[in-house]
Amino acid sequence: MTSAAAVLFNRVSNVLEFIKFSHTVFALPFALIGMWTAGRGHVSWQTVLWILCCMVCARTAAMSFNRLIDWEIDKGNPRTANRHKLINKQLGWALLLISALAFVFSAAQLNRLCLLLSPLALIIVLFYSITKRFTAFSHFFLGFALGVAPIGAWIAVSGEILNPVPLVLGASVLCWVFGFDLIYATMDVEFDRNRGLFSFPARYGVPLTMKIAQGLHVFAVGGFLAFGWLAGFSWIYFVAWLLAALALVWEHRIADANDAGAVNKAFFNINAVVSIILLAGVFLDSMLWK
Repeated sequence: MTSAAAVLFNRVSNVLEFIKFSHTVFALPFALIGMWTAGRGHVSWQTVLWILCCMVCARTAAMSFNRLIDWEIDKGNPRTANRHKLINKQLGWALLLISALAFVFSAAQLNRLCLLLSPLALIIVLFYSITKRFTAFSHFFLGFALGVAPIGAWIAVSGEILNPVPLVLGASVLCWVFGFDLIYATMDVEFDRNRGLFSFPARYGVPLTMKIAQGLHVFAVGGFLAFGWLAGFSWIYFVAWLLAALALVWEHRIADANDAGAVNKAFFNINAVVSIILLAGVFLDSMLWK
C-alpha cells in the first residue's frame, strides 16, 4: 500500500469510527425486514438501493450531530476521550449537512410520502442527541429513532403508513433498543452524575435500570412474536424468533456482572446477533411465498 493510499485508508477508517458505522447492524436489519415484509419478498433493486441510501445517510447525519454537540462532553469521558481526535469539527459538520441532504434526495426517489416525511424523520433521529441534557429517558428517544426505520422502509415499498404490521415491528424495536441502551448506559453512571447529565442509571441506580431493561426486552420479544403472527410468517420465522429471544436472555445473564467488558459484549455482540437472526428468519421465510 502506497503512502497516499495508507493516508486515505486511515481517514476513511477514522470517519467510519467517528460515526460508529459498525453499529449499523442494529437498525439496518429491521429496515430490511420492514422492506421485505411490505413487498412480500418482491422488491425492486432500485427500491432496495434507495432504502439503503436513506438508512446510511440518516444514520450518518444522526451520529455526526451526536458527536458534534457532545464534543466537549466526550473529551472528559475516558470511554469516549479519543472521539474528537478522529476527525475535525469542519469535516463533522460537512458530514452532517451532506448526509442530511442526501437523505432527503434518496427519500424523494422512493415515493412522495417518503419525501414529505423525510424532514420529520431527520428531526426524530437528531433529537435524541440533545435529550440527555433534560431527561433521564433519553434511551427511549434512541429507541424511538431506531424504531422508525422499519416503518420508513415499509412506507418506501407500500406507500402506506396506517398498517399494524410495521407499527408493531417499530414498537418492538423501540423496546429492544430502549432496553439495551439502558444496559450500555450503566458504564457511564459516575461520569454522568459528575457532569450533571441525565441518564436513567445515573438517576435511579443500576439495579432498577437492569430490571427495567429486562422488562423492556420481555415486551420486545412479545412484540416480535406478534409481528410474525400479523405478517403471516411460517414456522421458519418463529424458530428465528426463539433464537433471538434466547440471545436476549443470555444478554441479561452476562450483563449482570456489570463490568465494562461484559456490558460491551452484551451491547454489541448479542444485539447484533438478535437483529441478524430475525432478518435471516424473514428472508428464509420469504422463500415460501414464491
